[in-house]
Amino acid sequence: MTIHIVRLGTPRSAGEGPRLGTVRRPPRGVPKAEFAKRDFYDTWLPNLAPSAELMAQGQAAKDDKDWAAFKRKFHAEMKLPDASHLLDLLATLSHHTALSVGCYCEDENRCHRSVLRELLAARGAAID
Repeated sequence: MTIHIVRLGTPRSAGEGPRLGTVRRPPRGVPKAEFAKRDFYDTWLPNLAPSAELMAQGQAAKDDKDWAAFKRKFHAEMKLPDASHLLDLLATLSHHTALSVGCYCEDENRCHRSVLRELLAARGAAID
């Protein structure tokens, strides 16, 4: 039982469990009925995505300093009750079932899912 951190839209791995889309917006041009069939996500959790303004800042990060500023602000957003409670829930569930958390970004190192990995690990989640 573990949380897998994945890129949405990529083929699913065996045993990764349901995919949770931690993105601000659904995939463009994909009918809602096909999100899971096309390996995007089974359930949408936009509360674990950066705000639209912060997402733009993260995507525009040109260097480590810009990325560090994004991470600080995203950490602050994830301390808000709705997001914090979801992170606690996922960390707890990770010890009882397999599930996946993901985003569309190609490079996890410059994606908020890398920060989610850190936040979940700090809560004691079992992470693959």
